[in-house]
Amino acid sequence: MEKKAKKEPKRLTSALKNFFGVGDAGFVLMSNIETFYFMTYLTDFAGFGAVISGLINTVFSVVDACLSWIYGGILNGTKAKKWGRYRSWLILTPWLVPFLFAFQFIRIGENEMLSAVVIIAAAIISHVVWNIGYVANATLVSVVGKTPEDKATLSSSRATWNNIGGLLFSYLGLPFANVLAGIVGEQNKFAAAAFCLGILMAVGYFAHFKMTEGYEEIEDASHAKAAQTNKTSIPEMFRSLFQNPQLLILMIADLAKWCVKFVTAASAIYYFRDAMGNLGYMTTYTLTIAIGAIVGAYVVRFLVQKFDSRTITIGAYLGMAVFLFLIYVFYANAVLVIALMTCAQFFYGMALASSPALYADTVVYATWKTGKNAAGWIMGLQNLPLKIGVFLRGTILSACLVATGWQSGVVLEGAARQGMTVAFALVPAVFCAAGALLLIFGYRLTKERIAQYQAEIDARS
Repeated sequence: MEKKAKKEPKRLTSALKNFFGVGDAGFVLMSNIETFYFMTYLTDFAGFGAVISGLINTVFSVVDACLSWIYGGILNGTKAKKWGRYRSWLILTPWLVPFLFAFQFIRIGENEMLSAVVIIAAAIISHVVWNIGYVANATLVSVVGKTPEDKATLSSSRATWNNIGGLLFSYLGLPFANVLAGIVGEQNKFAAAAFCLGILMAVGYFAHFKMTEGYEEIEDASHAKAAQTNKTSIPEMFRSLFQNPQLLILMIADLAKWCVKFVTAASAIYYFRDAMGNLGYMTTYTLTIAIGAIVGAYVVRFLVQKFDSRTITIGAYLGMAVFLFLIYVFYANAVLVIALMTCAQFFYGMALASSPALYADTVVYATWKTGKNAAGWIMGLQNLPLKIGVFLRGTILSACLVATGWQSGVVLEGAARQGMTVAFALVPAVFCAAGALLLIFGYRLTKERIAQYQAEIDARS
């Protein structure tokens, strides 16, 4: 009897290589309405006082962070749906988001407490719904990408579109809301923008759904083995985490990437306005760093032809560390600082593109070690460092402002000017250097090892 030939993995289509990520661009456009304008809406449009506004933001942010680890568990712990365990969620939940998210920007009636409760509820529920789709979308990197190169290509395309969404929002976010104000009124413009951009996100995720058709095994009666492997219990999920030191190290190192994203973004205005006394630099700064991040994310698809994702990520972390430290040294030249931060953001784009492929590799390792494919759970854990990064943003920036003696409306002088770059550059540089060391000495999943583990998994099947 002839030995059955091994089935070759399905390779990526041109659409996946170039357009997997359009849904992420829509997601960034939608979620940035909250990131940039939620507090403004609460105080300036809904009429809440500073205390109530802060309470609303804090309550839903804390709940959102506490729930960040459960979404992958939902994907792996429940019965697979008609179109696949992960792919199905790209059309099951995103269409609900526009309606739920819009209520986050609507004040109902004159009762302040009732309105606050409605907004908090809308924020929490909309985030639960959109995070399920978001994690399912992220998990498809490990499901659709059958080789390390394909996983890296998908991660690169997704990160490129993610940064394109950020660039588009910097110029289209508020102007779009202002156009809608002429239709729905000034007070409801952010609700309308949230709804419309939520529709755009849902359409983008539907495009991902169509692109990935045929790549995920359907867990029906004829694929009982796949259903047994992919459906995981809560103890099995935690086993895939705590028996996976590579994943734990990666999650800690991943804090560096999010520290660069959130801390530098929040600190930039204080550097240009209060240290350099020229807020006009912000327009050029915002444009150039966005372009740098887009280019960095895009070039990863070419780098993976010669280097594995681990090497690319380490190089990206070291690049960020070097250029951020140079900003701390040359803080007095704003033009040079913009150029250096653009270079740092180029490497941030590389890290954003390559790190999901490392999470996908830990899925292979966990499957090899435990016999259970907890892809949704593991890929969903990327949310945890992100949420911690959001928390660090406020903590690090606040400490820096106190240390420099910052006062509203006062331009800093002398050593205090360099002190403002501690949060803007020095602390993120330290995080990046530490993250690179963790990956060099702690993360040992090379391309060769992953290929070996995958071959053994295939043999078991």
